[in-house]
Amino acid sequence: MQSFKASIVRRCAHTLRALTLYRTLSSLPENILNDDLDNQVLAEGRASSRMAILNRPSVLNALNTNMGDKLNRLYKCWEDDPDIGFVMMRGSGRAFCAGGDIVALYHLINQGKLEESKNFFRTLYSFIYLLGTYLKPHVAILNGITMGGGAGVSMPGTFRIASGRTVFATPETLIGFHPDAGASFYLSHLPGHLGEYLALTGEKLNPAEMMACGLATHYSLSERLPLIEEALGKLVTDDPSVIEACLEKYCDIVHPDQMSVVHRIEILDKCFSLDTVEEIIDSLECEAAETNDGWCSSTLRRLKEASPLSLKVSLRSIRKGRVETFDQSLVREYRMSLQGISKQISGDFCEGIRARMVDKDLAPKWSPPSLEQGVGRYG
Repeated sequence: MQSFKASIVRRCAHTLRALTLYRTLSSLPENILNDDLDNQVLAEGRASSRMAILNRPSVLNALNTNMGDKLNRLYKCWEDDPDIGFVMMRGSGRAFCAGGDIVALYHLINQGKLEESKNFFRTLYSFIYLLGTYLKPHVAILNGITMGGGAGVSMPGTFRIASGRTVFATPETLIGFHPDAGASFYLSHLPGHLGEYLALTGEKLNPAEMMACGLATHYSLSERLPLIEEALGKLVTDDPSVIEACLEKYCDIVHPDQMSVVHRIEILDKCFSLDTVEEIIDSLECEAAETNDGWCSSTLRRLKEASPLSLKVSLRSIRKGRVETFDQSLVREYRMSLQGISKQISGDFCEGIRARMVDKDLAPKWSPPSLEQGVGRYG
């Protein structure tokens, strides 16, 4: 993961065509970027840095099109400003960012507003591409919930600080979708087949586990974050090594406990390295029967809660991400996401949101309803 930044700085021509829309926005001065929704992303100036604050705490800073547009314009402006050395991002309230505003997206789709729905993905993916090719160091302070698209707007950056309050997950299969926003790239580059496990189960990681697998570059107690922000705010630099040295002064060492999934990497790899979802499930069932291991049983329950189609699509996506560049993964995920909201193959995305976020009956009716019925052609 230390080479993560270096591996995604390629700017391929086909990606620029696919995501050009916001990457090429003009560099507008910050004081004319105001609109009625401007306070959803706040900007603070420091000595030679800028801080973007995701500011929708009532919905765990869930991202919408307006926020993506504002982030694109701010970051482009800051990248072009020679007086700004590096950029930071944090969330307000108890979350860094819980992901995209999928409830709002659900209503757009059901109202037939497909172009607005597409624009949601186009805007946010464009920002993620911008961050993945950013020319200045980036520090994301992941204090609280960091899920889905929240990981997407932080993982491509240079530094990612987890705190005692950080919770990471990519729970998209549980709502009939696929891990997107760059997830098929960064998950596939985690140790062993941890990426497949996280993508398919949507299981959470704590900050110690994030550090162990490289999703976080630094860890700090939540109480120390104001000190870190203050120290970073005084820096006058564009040198990542100077920022790194500053972080090292204030950050702490943390290790996963013995029950952590990172200590189960051998059995995890044995099961999640297999070619198909069916084989993965069969292997877990065999392990559960032979060992009576509670982890195998809980993992099976998670898989059986997920959309069967999403499991198939997500496994294939992670495997593709492992052999792609960041920009290739992002373009592919964008196309997959547009397919997912079109309902041409399945309506699982809207059904998953309905069951978990709207009606909250936790009883989605997946289509197809099982792995045995009509999903074989997806892997």
